[in-house]
Amino acid sequence: MRIRTAAVVLGTAVAFSALAVPAATADTASPATIGKVVINGGKPVVLGTTTSTFTASLTASDDSGIDLAGVAFLHRGTSDELDSTDADPVCKTVSATTSTCTVTFKVNAKSNIGNSAAAGTWSAFGVVIPNDFDADTEAGIVTKDNVGTVKVLRAAKLTANATPEPVKKGATITVTGALSRVDWKTAKYAGYGSQKVALQFRKAGTTNYVNVKGITAGSTGSLKTTVKAAQDGYYRFVYAGSATTGAVSATGDYVDVK
Repeated sequence: MRIRTAAVVLGTAVAFSALAVPAATADTASPATIGKVVINGGKPVVLGTTTSTFTASLTASDDSGIDLAGVAFLHRGTSDELDSTDADPVCKTVSATTSTCTVTFKVNAKSNIGNSAAAGTWSAFGVVIPNDFDADTEAGIVTKDNVGTVKVLRAAKLTANATPEPVKKGATITVTGALSRVDWKTAKYAGYGSQKVALQFRKAGTTNYVNVKGITAGSTGSLKTTVKAAQDGYYRFVYAGSATTGAVSATGDYVDVK
């Protein structure tokens, strides 16, 4: 993990003297405290082949009030790291002593990570600069690791095709499809095999899908199963996700039952 100044990790234009803080152990003594941290609205960050933008908010308190604060960067272990943008945190005053500050992350998995093995739970590094900090010595600034976590996951794709269309009532419907997920090194999708997937059905004129059966994808991510035609509606496959891969649902395929 890189050693940085408090100003650099927040991406601010404020000129501070150098304050070397190892990210894995940083924790200065100060009355300033770090409270709630919310990254991407509490949802996993799912990265595919395009640039994704999300925010992270940090609530901080100090007797003198808060000058700046924020999640400076996310990291997994000591080698994988995602920085917030260079824009200053946007801070909203909650009270005379407390503010909630939000930073933005713009991440391209191939260029900013490039390693699919990095998918999983990432930790957040927070910084708080109270109003009464010493600009010469940086005394009073709080830097703290592991103030929050977020799952950074590989995006998946899923397809579904139900045949024949139309079909006679009581006849057999075959539903095929494929499950794939992105490789962050190549920015391409490849078959994701041996995963459990649910077949779901939504009756025509309704809005909710219900589970029909569970199946396991083949070694290349291929999917195939059969059901008996009973009524008009849509069939789709749904993948619930894993510790490294985001959840995904196929677009429903309509079958007209005669």
